Amino acid sequence: MRKFALLALLMTGACSMNPRLEVPAAPVPPTFAGAQDMEPPSAAAIGWREMFGDARLQRLIALGLENNRDLRVATLNVEAARSQFRVARGAQFPQLDANGSYTRQRTPSSTAAAGLGGALPGGVGAPAGFEFGQFTANAALTSFEIDLFGRLRSQSQAAFERYLGTEEGRRSARIALIASIADAYLNERLATEQLALTEHTLADWNSSLDIARRLREARQGSGLDVAQAEGQVRQAEADLAGGRRAVAEAGNALQLLVGAPLPADLPAPADLMAMDMLTHLPVGLSSDLLTNRPDIRQAERELRASNADVGAARAAFFPRISLTGLFGFTSLAFDKLFKGDNHNWSFTPSITQPIFNGGSLRGSLKLAEVRTSIAVAQYEQAIQVAFREVSDGIAGRETFGMQLASQRQALDAARKRVSLSTLRYKAGLDGRLDLLDAQRTEYAARQAMLNLRRQELSSAAGLYRALGGGDAAAEIEAAVSAGK
Repeated sequence: MRKFALLALLMTGACSMNPRLEVPAAPVPPTFAGAQDMEPPSAAAIGWREMFGDARLQRLIALGLENNRDLRVATLNVEAARSQFRVARGAQFPQLDANGSYTRQRTPSSTAAAGLGGALPGGVGAPAGFEFGQFTANAALTSFEIDLFGRLRSQSQAAFERYLGTEEGRRSARIALIASIADAYLNERLATEQLALTEHTLADWNSSLDIARRLREARQGSGLDVAQAEGQVRQAEADLAGGRRAVAEAGNALQLLVGAPLPADLPAPADLMAMDMLTHLPVGLSSDLLTNRPDIRQAERELRASNADVGAARAAFFPRISLTGLFGFTSLAFDKLFKGDNHNWSFTPSITQPIFNGGSLRGSLKLAEVRTSIAVAQYEQAIQVAFREVSDGIAGRETFGMQLASQRQALDAARKRVSLSTLRYKAGLDGRLDLLDAQRTEYAARQAMLNLRRQELSSAAGLYRALGGGDAAAEIEAAVSAGK
């Protein structure tokens, strides 16, 4: 019993060579420029179904969370890291193996005689040799390292931190997927609506071209009017071909993110101008990013793992104490294997002290220290990138509303100009060129209005991702359930 108590004490009494870890302060201002003083908590608490109210988009996100291959790989990476942690943790415990065997052996008479110190007499009755069987049963303790200096513990801690880091990576991939599907859906809606606008405009301009040709035949118009109208129609036809390509490419990108063919029973799409999506998101403080952004938490986990690697590299300079033990039974008869004095045992402690290794241990320690410095820089960079993304989102939140209002006024003015130019052209006060220019201006203003609205919604989705939104556990479960 005392031996087992001593063994348990040796197993649990390991010291740690890990350097003291000081997580660097966030290298960003404490608040975001443009954020309001009394804003509610960050949008990370808003579920993605609340953020994206469009029913069609909700269904697509749910399908993507279930079928997207990148997210599936991220989930499998978590399982791989968990298994790696189990391997590293298992090295801290004794490994016991049990085995049993049976051996049948024959020894020639000449060898047996030599073993007795002389030759057996020849002739009739001389033994032809010895033949026997042997049964063996053993339980072995194979090279158990007593982790006095914490090398195995540091390796286990590093594997555990990397496992937690991959879990954060999976959450980060999930959030990025939600935002990416939303952005791809917005691109698909923009391409579709711009194509519809081009088709409608082309129909109107074909009618105008037909009128110009009839006026020329009636000698009330010129060839210049016809040429201008034809040029306008051909440009619209070119836009139509490009629009069809954009719709196809946007649909392909959306299907890739979803990870499966888009179902035929999807809810009807909403117009961009009327799409249900939150665009004024609260951002909170910059310190909220440290707890809401999985990629920042992942970088911190990698920092902690690298710090543990330094501890393992330090411990490698100290002696390693290992134990190997064997306890078993050997008998010529199976029914007597566990009886009498047939047991055998061995106990082999060993100690290994590195003396000369060509500088490999110092090189390993230096490498671990450099990787820790790299992890510090990557952690700080992750914070700075997150701060920049949120700041960009705030800038969009504060300016897109005003820009849309101005663009809407510009579109109203363009429409009014087309109406007035049409009346003046019919009255003979303006030429055909003035009317065509007014029509092109209105067409460009309507295209710009749709594109600006898409940018506003895309900026809101990007801010939602930058704030770490969409990662609540209940929302995850609801998304998976809805996709089935």
